[in-house]
Amino acid sequence: MIEIENVKKSFGSLTVLDGVSLSVNTGEVVSIIGGSGSGKSTLLMCINGLEAIQGGRILVDGVEVHAAGTDLNKLRQKIGIVFQQWNAFPHLTVLENVTLAPRKVLKMSRAEADAIAVRQLEHVGLGDKLKAFPGKLSGGQQQRMAIARALAMSPKYMLFDEVTSALDPQLVGEVLDTMRLLAKEGMTMIVVTHEMGFAREVSDRVAFFKSGKIHEIGSPQQIFESPQTPETRAFLNSVL
Repeated sequence: MIEIENVKKSFGSLTVLDGVSLSVNTGEVVSIIGGSGSGKSTLLMCINGLEAIQGGRILVDGVEVHAAGTDLNKLRQKIGIVFQQWNAFPHLTVLENVTLAPRKVLKMSRAEADAIAVRQLEHVGLGDKLKAFPGKLSGGQQQRMAIARALAMSPKYMLFDEVTSALDPQLVGEVLDTMRLLAKEGMTMIVVTHEMGFAREVSDRVAFFKSGKIHEIGSPQQIFESPQTPETRAFLNSVL
C-alpha cells in the first residue's frame, strides 16, 4: 500500500501540495486529473522521493519515504516511474537502455538482464526493436520503451506522469493500450493523465486535483456522471 498523509509541499512561497491525503491499495489503479499547475505531477515526484516535502508523510509498504534513515535507492526499486519525456541514452540500443538499471543497480549479469529486458520489451510490443536506437523509434515506441525500462526493475508500483501528453494523437492509443494491459494484469498504478476516456475506463478510483488539494475522489462513474463539487463539474465541463 501507498499511504499519503496530509502532505504539504512548497516551492518558496508557492504552495503546490496543501494537505494531500490518499491511500492506494495493492492492485488498484488511481487516476489523478486536474488542470495544469494543480500539483498532480509534484505528488508523484514526492512519492518516489525525487522531491522533498515540508509536512505530512508518505509510506510505501510501511516505509516512510522521507524519513532520514530510508534507503531511497532500495525503495525506488519498488516504484517505477515514467515521465512525459522518455529520457533514453541515445547512443545505446533499446535493449541496452532497458538493461542498464538492472545491471548497474541490481548487479545482474548481462545474460540475466538481457533476458528480463527482452521479456519486458516483448511485453510492450517492442520485441522487434531490440537493436534499434531510440532516435529511430516513434514517440509512442519511445514511451513504451520507457515503460519496459521501468518494468525491468520488477516494481510493485508504477507511477505515470502524463506519459501521452507530448505524443501526436495517433500515437497515444498504443501507449494507453500498454497501460491497460498492466492494469489488467493487476499492477498497482497511480496515473496522472489528461486522457479522460482512459481514466474512466481503467481506474478503480479517480481523484480531482485543484490548487494542491484533492477536491473530490470516487469511482469513475461517480466522478464523471455525478461530480459532487462545483470545481469538479467546471473542470469536466471544460475538458469533455
